[in-house]
Amino acid sequence: MFYTLFDHLSDFPGARLFTYLSFRSALAFIGSLAFALFVGKHLIALLRRHQIGEEIRELGLEGQKQKAGTPTMGGLIIIAGTLLPVLLFADLSNIYLQVMSITTIMLGAVGFTDDYIKVYKRRKEGLQGRYKIFGQVAVGLIVGLTMWFHPDIVVREHVTEQNISTTVEHNQQAQPAPSFRFAKTAQTTIPFVKNNEFDYAYLNPFKGKTGEAITWLIFVVVVIVVITAVSNGANLTDGLDGLATGVSAINVTTLGILAYLSGNVIYATYLNIMYIPQSGELVVFASALIGALIGFLWYNSYPAQVFMGDTGSLTIGGIIGVFAILVRKELLLPLLCGIFFIESLSVILQVWYFKRTKRKYGEGQRILLMAPLHHHYQKKGLHEVKIVTRFWTVAALLAVLAIITLKVR
Repeated sequence: MFYTLFDHLSDFPGARLFTYLSFRSALAFIGSLAFALFVGKHLIALLRRHQIGEEIRELGLEGQKQKAGTPTMGGLIIIAGTLLPVLLFADLSNIYLQVMSITTIMLGAVGFTDDYIKVYKRRKEGLQGRYKIFGQVAVGLIVGLTMWFHPDIVVREHVTEQNISTTVEHNQQAQPAPSFRFAKTAQTTIPFVKNNEFDYAYLNPFKGKTGEAITWLIFVVVVIVVITAVSNGANLTDGLDGLATGVSAINVTTLGILAYLSGNVIYATYLNIMYIPQSGELVVFASALIGALIGFLWYNSYPAQVFMGDTGSLTIGGIIGVFAILVRKELLLPLLCGIFFIESLSVILQVWYFKRTKRKYGEGQRILLMAPLHHHYQKKGLHEVKIVTRFWTVAALLAVLAIITLKVR
């Protein structure tokens, strides 16, 4: 909103400041942080007055009973705290911003419906799994098809030093020379490999028009799998006060850095990575989300005054997945989102091993004391603050390694 306004009033003193990516990102961060801190406090009080509290299952964990009745659906604070600054300070004509906004609203609606059923309908299982998957698949279809068919979503191929033009922070992109070659492609970034790029077309055994059709189908399927996996991974991680919030803030910060590098022709050329025109605008979205997460963490840290619920966890996970796909870094997610990955894997292995041993011996056995993994450490007697702090530390280490992969090939 302000971007468009001041872009038209560029002759007005100080107006151009609002067109700078760095300035707008800072405003988005400050605005979302302020919203989460001050408006969030009143929303938590409203949730408490309406007795919108978490029903805690008895799992035999320390401090579990004290959490019963804690307000949930706090993900609304994160969603509103992200979208409002984006609406104010981002370039709303940017296709990447539009995709992220639609993703946030759609997944927020799925998570909100799940929490609503749990709280108001008193059904502990919430929204049936197939409907959650349907919502995630719908988001994946929209994102995948938009990326494949929208004319503004392209990447620059064959980055060369001599083609660099002067970087202009206004509109956050360097103005490329006419000789630059932009392509609609299924390429992505793959870590630890020479040239750092992988094309999903390599998975396609067909050629010609048939092959082209199959390639975009492969690409869309990958997008759906990534979004569903990361969204559910974040949901499983949200089991201790501040755990999913802190890990997500680290992951989003890393993705924001990657978006800035990919959207800037100078840095993209220096690092020899894909230059993705207009993707730098995603930094504004990332800044807003980081501010909202940090503000929410003020109330979500131990002892939590509010839980994000599925409204927050499903949405944040989906946002991270879509963000990574838009900047062509989805194959980095097993490393960057290693906490989400190992939490999901711990549940999968626990269920698989239990069923396998039950068929074989007549009685199921467990690999972990309890899944997801953070509950295993709780069962071992570690305080949840120590568990959360260590998980944050690991997440930060993985984030640094993810950035390092840009040069380690």
